[in-house]
Amino acid sequence: MAAERLVVIGGGAAGMSAAPQARRLKGPDALEIVAFERGHFTSYSACGIPYWVSGDVEQRDDLIARTPEEHRERDIDLRMRTEVTELDVAGRRVRALDRESGRTYWTDFDKLVIATGARPVRPALPGMDAAGVHGVQTLDDGQALLDSLDALGSDERPRRAVVVGAGYIGVEMAEAMLKRGFEVTVLNRGEQPMATLDADMGRIVHEAMDGLGITTVNGAAVTKILTGPDGRVTEVATDAGTYPADVVVLGIGVEPETELAREAGLPVGPHGGLLTDLAMRVRGHENIWAGGDCVEVLDLVAGHTRHIALGTHANKHGQVIGSNVGGGYGTFPGVVGTAVSKVCDLEIARTGLREKDARAVGLQYVTATIESTQRAGYYPGAKPMTVKMIAELRTGRLLGVQIVGREGSAKRVDVAAVALTAGMTVEQMTALDLGYAPPFSPVWDPVLVAARKTVAAVRGAGS
Repeated sequence: MAAERLVVIGGGAAGMSAAPQARRLKGPDALEIVAFERGHFTSYSACGIPYWVSGDVEQRDDLIARTPEEHRERDIDLRMRTEVTELDVAGRRVRALDRESGRTYWTDFDKLVIATGARPVRPALPGMDAAGVHGVQTLDDGQALLDSLDALGSDERPRRAVVVGAGYIGVEMAEAMLKRGFEVTVLNRGEQPMATLDADMGRIVHEAMDGLGITTVNGAAVTKILTGPDGRVTEVATDAGTYPADVVVLGIGVEPETELAREAGLPVGPHGGLLTDLAMRVRGHENIWAGGDCVEVLDLVAGHTRHIALGTHANKHGQVIGSNVGGGYGTFPGVVGTAVSKVCDLEIARTGLREKDARAVGLQYVTATIESTQRAGYYPGAKPMTVKMIAELRTGRLLGVQIVGREGSAKRVDVAAVALTAGMTVEQMTALDLGYAPPFSPVWDPVLVAARKTVAAVRGAGS
């Protein structure tokens, strides 16, 4: 029998986890693998790009887990700088464009993996395509930004960076620009930075960013980008004023790259991502799988799908897809919405639902917020840490946790993520046997202190 052909669209985390996993289970005599990647790089950490831009990561290649040559050594026919421009589901084939030669051709498939990722949100506003305006999602994007910074030269005048958006990408790129010696302004259309947090926790982030020398302007919606005679950005106009800029970084977020799939009639969800079953198979299509930033995933706490662009999920999707394509078995049950970030020495973490998320799905809840330190208060280096906890009214089921603090704070959110996944109540959490020593925690870990206070809130609300 002739080998089946697996076609993979996208050479990022999901696609290049799926292909090698399928290859481990089936050799080239049973499964031919052809993969298309439109960029110059494959199998890299997109989450590490801000730290490469900042200089914390010295070399671009440090972010690359596997090169195209390494994939090819595993009998994967990886075609770089080649973009899939059309998907013929009924005919089981894809049309590819070789970006170097301009040649187009069709490739048949028996099985297909769509791992097209996400693209930076770029509002349709005047000047958004000007020189010096950069989204940062791929290594190619990061290289373009660094080239743009180099083009500014090194004269003695202050260099000004404007970051549009104050989510994870925005605050990380604000730090990167600050470390590169820029005067940094963050324009945020929301009430506080980090809209993934409740506003009261976002306020702590805002105050810390001000203390670091980053100017954050809330309630500022960008209206246009102004340019000079050379076509390069000079200012960013908002409904709250105009801000000078030598470079603009878009940190508004990303959206699923699903135009190809949409045009082929594949199902997408309310957030624009492809819809899959637990095996990461595209709904209604037996031989098509999808994973990574182009899909929506089930929120196990809220009970509906969400779009979450994180490398952790993409790699897990790829492993599940590769196992299923290769004749094994795997599922991806969903997420609880865990994410961590930092701006300089301030760590930011969340998991589960915010207050508005709980309201949106019809849950009644109580909250509790505590102030503590990430180490024993008497131990050198103890710094402030704030924990906010949300629990369901009456049942006390944990719904969400948010943490803002200094070194050693953010990863505590993993305790809450496990508790959410297990469906624990805040009262059950108070008895968790967490590690203790003064260099790592007070005798009552801040997460447990927050759980105790939330238990009291649950009991008080029920009385």
